[in-house]
Amino acid sequence: MFSLTSALVFASIFTAGFATSPAQLVAELRDAPTAAARVGLLNTDDQFVFDFFNSPNKTVGAGGEIVLASSATFPAVIGNGAAMAIGILEPCGMNTPHTHPRATEIQFNVNGTLQTGMITENGARFIMTELKPGQMTIFPQGSVHFQFNDGCSPALFVSGFNSEDPGALQIAQRFLGLPADIIAATLGDIGVEEVIGVADIVPDNAALGTDACLQRCGLKRTAQDTKQAQPRVSGNAFPSGVSASAWATASGW
Repeated sequence: MFSLTSALVFASIFTAGFATSPAQLVAELRDAPTAAARVGLLNTDDQFVFDFFNSPNKTVGAGGEIVLASSATFPAVIGNGAAMAIGILEPCGMNTPHTHPRATEIQFNVNGTLQTGMITENGARFIMTELKPGQMTIFPQGSVHFQFNDGCSPALFVSGFNSEDPGALQIAQRFLGLPADIIAATLGDIGVEEVIGVADIVPDNAALGTDACLQRCGLKRTAQDTKQAQPRVSGNAFPSGVSASAWATASGW
């Protein structure tokens, strides 16, 4: 008997071949009325495989790289409420403080020893962990957290999320992307020039970590990209006629 569900699956399989872009496929998967229809839209077996070690979709910084399999990069997770990431942190590499606005993260440490830090909300104490291979920790949804490889060999961790689109919000870049006078006042009126100077040098994640680690491992702090800085529009534009040059010169930057 040809049921309505069968008709929907057939229609999904038929129309999948006409998807013109990854965005269109994602839209069709989100609109699919059943899980069976989603499977029909993913009409080749290789669409159910994600290769973390050969993915072009990664965040790369001077301290390592983060690869995320989410709804944007691995459509097979759509409708399943899950995503996964791996982090490869080079010696003294750090996944800088950030939050995941739509997911709790569980992190499993594969090799090396990782330091992690977390604050969950106002009034909560700071939590610091040292993860050895085979150990796991949890970062509740919305918590501010980081991962740091304080060793002289590369480290690998695996993270699972309870959302297909966990999102990430880098704390330094987003905070420094607010209006400069608001930031200056928030920090005790340190001066707009200082705010602009700091905003100009915040590195992308994954970044190089502490000086103590770099010195111990015989490494030097190299130039780092700052592509993750918050774009400037009229509402958060730096004041005209104000620059960070004097502050940068005085600070040795």
